[in-house]
Amino acid sequence: MKHFFLLTALLLAPLVTIHADDAPKPSPKPNVILFLVDDMGYSDIAPFGSMIHPTPHLSRLADEGVKFTHFYNASTACSPSRSALMTGCYAERVGMDGKVCFPSEPKALHPAEYTMAEMLRDAGYATGCFGKWHLGHKPGYLPPAHGFDEFWGIPYSNDMWTGTPSHSGKGMPPYPPLPLLHGNEVVAAVLTGEDQSHLTQVFHRAALDFIRANHARPFFAYIPFSAVHAPRFAQGGEREDALSRQVQEIDDCVGRTVAMLKELRLDQQTLILFLSDNGGGRGTSMAPLRGEKAGRPFEGHQRTCFLAWWPGRIPAGTVTSAVASSMDLFPTLAKLAGGKLPSAAIDGRDISPLLFAPATAPSPHERIRYTGGNGLREGKWKLLRITRDWSLFDLENDSGEQTDLASQHPDRVAQMHARLTAWTESLQKEARPHAEMPDLTPLMAPGEEGRWPTLAAWQAQQTGRAADKTK
Repeated sequence: MKHFFLLTALLLAPLVTIHADDAPKPSPKPNVILFLVDDMGYSDIAPFGSMIHPTPHLSRLADEGVKFTHFYNASTACSPSRSALMTGCYAERVGMDGKVCFPSEPKALHPAEYTMAEMLRDAGYATGCFGKWHLGHKPGYLPPAHGFDEFWGIPYSNDMWTGTPSHSGKGMPPYPPLPLLHGNEVVAAVLTGEDQSHLTQVFHRAALDFIRANHARPFFAYIPFSAVHAPRFAQGGEREDALSRQVQEIDDCVGRTVAMLKELRLDQQTLILFLSDNGGGRGTSMAPLRGEKAGRPFEGHQRTCFLAWWPGRIPAGTVTSAVASSMDLFPTLAKLAGGKLPSAAIDGRDISPLLFAPATAPSPHERIRYTGGNGLREGKWKLLRITRDWSLFDLENDSGEQTDLASQHPDRVAQMHARLTAWTESLQKEARPHAEMPDLTPLMAPGEEGRWPTLAAWQAQQTGRAADKTK
């Protein structure tokens, strides 16, 4: 009988996904998965009111986690926004405000800045970045130089490619071919819309491989999708327009991620964060907010949808209207992971109380500053410069910013303006420099793209190899 049970165990062992000895041990450090969508609108997903884009997996995150309705990015463009997320600072503080990083310009996040990834790696985490970086496009400034053990992605926005010839009419040289990178090395060329349509799946598959490979230790998977930034291309799907297909594709990625966490028995040990990098781009929905990514700095300019999910730790189905910012994620993750904060000043605040007690915890911010010093929020009040004059809105009762109350509260306008001016002057005095990359030679120079497979061909090769492994 003893031999019978031993034989039975040996026969069944290969069918078990994770063996008992390989099962992850309970850890006080949560795994962290950070989804960052590019140019998604505030209400482009069902938890924030979309009736156009069904997003059942994101709805599940909201049903099982917490939804923030007053969550802000620290900037309204790709590079400044990402620098704030990675450093916990206003972009002005780290010299990354203003224009985004272009392939023909030397601007990059300074390697001396201590990033979220470096903090988590120092705390014992495996770290991976899977998607769009846009904080420096040459070795020494890419994710491996900023704390990421693994990187699969593109160096800057997906519109910075040979498919955007109009760029040459803006006083800059034409864009070089867009490369897919693994670490610092080029592995494929993104040359056509068909190539672009594979980006989301390429990024997500690499992230899932990373999670599986590091399931037995704490990990940080940063997944900054290039979607839904224009130009918009997506694989198949039931939706007619590319934006809807991309939103559906992103929602499916979230669903597959949660399914893998459950398979690996990591769902109770993993914090998922989901947000957009700034206000929505053209064609997206910011309702009921006014404005969008471009134009005047109304709420739609930089308020974003934000979800946090951690079963057993974050109360299910909760909502908070407390003000929070993407800069807060750095100190919050440092608190949860036992990481250290940089010696240099940061602007973010720990919002873990808002995660674990969203119904009662207050915002850690007395006030927040809008991009470029064009606005200030204090409680329900928002001071905003639309033209030469300053406007005042009551966001608690007027989320669409339709009624200017400046003439009714001149003293409040004057006081808030004085505080904003002093804050802006302080940031400018304390600002640290960005880096200047010395070599701007393209990783994939024009005319050399034939040295690498197209992304569509490369993806087909990877899919074929994966199929062969399962036979």
